[in-house]
Amino acid sequence: MKKTVFLSILILGLLSCGSDDRTMETSGLVGQWKLTEAFISAGGPQYWVDVENGEEFTFFENGTFSSNKFSECTTGIFSTDQNGLSLQYDCDGFDPKSENIDGFITFDLELETNYFIVTPTSGPICIEGCSYKYTRR
Repeated sequence: MKKTVFLSILILGLLSCGSDDRTMETSGLVGQWKLTEAFISAGGPQYWVDVENGEEFTFFENGTFSSNKFSECTTGIFSTDQNGLSLQYDCDGFDPKSENIDGFITFDLELETNYFIVTPTSGPICIEGCSYKYTRR
């Protein structure tokens, strides 16, 4: 009996931690963000450059987003996991040309309080590496 109670408590604890972590990661992204810097290379070492009039994203608590990145499609769904961000635009016939086999545009994600940095992991990958910094608005 004691083993059953202990195992039940342990399993419930593990399950609740996993869902809380995911909610925390996604909720940290909720809000308005603007592309402000790009980490690029012109064949040599990488360096940060300022981006003027960068695209904007708004992430909502219900797992949807809006963006002005593409004029052909401005909405979709998003999800996060441990260190990743996945975007899927929801317009019929829209092809951003950077989706993975499952239809998502994926990135490595470094999420901080007032900014996040993404590095593309699907579609055309920058040969010399590239990352993009979005600042909370």
